[in-house]
Amino acid sequence: MTHQPLGAATEPPPPGPALRRSLGVLDGVAIAASSTAATTSIGIGLGVTAGVVGLHLPAIMLLAFLPVLGIAGAYSRLNRVEPNAGNGYVWVGRSLTPWLGFMVGWVNVVAVVAFLAYTTAVTGSALIQLAGDAGLHRVGGLALDPGSTAQTTALGIVVLVAVTLTAVTGIRTAARLQAGLLVFEYVVLLGFCGYGIVTGPHPFRLSWFDPFAIPSAQALAQGLLLSVFCYWGFEAAFSVNEEVRDPRDASRAGITTLVTMLGLFLLGSIAFQRVLSEEELAGHGAQGLAFFGERLASQPLAALPLVALMFSAVASLQAGVIPTARAMFAMSRDRTLGPVWSKVSPRYGTPATGTLLVGALATAVAALALVIPRLSDMIMATVNAVGIVVALSYALTALAAAVRFRSLLREDWRQGVRAVVLPALSAAALLSLGGYLGWSFYRSADHLELSADNGWFLLVTPLAMITSGLVAAAWAKWVRRSPYFRGGAGTDADAPQLLATPH
Repeated sequence: MTHQPLGAATEPPPPGPALRRSLGVLDGVAIAASSTAATTSIGIGLGVTAGVVGLHLPAIMLLAFLPVLGIAGAYSRLNRVEPNAGNGYVWVGRSLTPWLGFMVGWVNVVAVVAFLAYTTAVTGSALIQLAGDAGLHRVGGLALDPGSTAQTTALGIVVLVAVTLTAVTGIRTAARLQAGLLVFEYVVLLGFCGYGIVTGPHPFRLSWFDPFAIPSAQALAQGLLLSVFCYWGFEAAFSVNEEVRDPRDASRAGITTLVTMLGLFLLGSIAFQRVLSEEELAGHGAQGLAFFGERLASQPLAALPLVALMFSAVASLQAGVIPTARAMFAMSRDRTLGPVWSKVSPRYGTPATGTLLVGALATAVAALALVIPRLSDMIMATVNAVGIVVALSYALTALAAAVRFRSLLREDWRQGVRAVVLPALSAAALLSLGGYLGWSFYRSADHLELSADNGWFLLVTPLAMITSGLVAAAWAKWVRRSPYFRGGAGTDADAPQLLATPH
């Protein structure tokens, strides 16, 4: 049975520009895996999360995987019936309401731009740490400091510009670059983590897998959202579903990436807890992977995890630019954003202008992040804010799948459980977590200050992302008069011939 989208426009908007199809499933895996950035998440995210949940990283990673798996199933099923570069933006707009659909598209864009700003600083920090390992500690009269937001951001911006230019030339080129970086990263990760599990001085404990031993409900909620942030990025495979030869390849790539990330995160969390104490885990922040490497090997081998972290950060910068430019491309051809975002380069078949603009926006946000002088504070503030809005976006997309396929509950209860019940439960879990964490942030402070320890600041940041989306949606509806707000239909979703056009 064909499931018609709910709330479809009676008069579909005209077809928009098309992207060039050239990718296979392995290319999609490379892009999604680079966007998820396992090495960066292990090297930085594990230390940040350990500061919240203590020595229960395997438990929190397993627990967070369950709702994310439900979300991935929703993405996969929706992608099979309606592949679209805008994915959640179109799916939620059709099945729920265009206002929420626009919100999904908007917060994803804003979250990725914030992520790019934070990853820019991480990249710069890795480069400065490598320079220190090579004996370079000063440039002129400036002492190099891998914990300085100013120094790491300035150096990282240079890398961001370079990877943005590479992304302009074509997604195939980007996928090949990322595949090479991933091979190196994973070899280093598997080698060091495996060695750490075998030789680590701290005994293995089953309590590491016990979520009930986490100190408090707030720690559990914050740890889960931080872990969801670590998994965030698998859906990058769905942002290039108009550029793969078969849209089903995007689904395969997304699910493959997610399961791979679970294995790597469990391996990394067990290895870190075998090698490092709780204080060491929580205390080294952005330099956690370098410290882990030094505990297991002497130079120059000890520098390999740091090189892997740098490669991961570079790849995730590029992988962040690519899906964001495609999301804004999809929104632009619906006239919810300006026409500049939907210009396709005749030479490369990519949204080249939009890609450059995304890089420019990320550079500007990275510069704004200089108001938080310590890199570790900036990372904590960014990860918490992005975790909340990503949870909102995932939850709305899962609800869209549950609404869209609800008739399966009457036709085939097994399919109904997978297509409706599991996404609905995943959405409820993420919305509850986000709401509880936001409330705990509100209650934890009585004034606002620009600090990662201030609950109001941690709450205001995601609220500002969401509020800006409401303002942008109102402008798109009443000033741009976008046809999207007549039913949430994306242009190419009503013109399937574009999806099969060979190039």
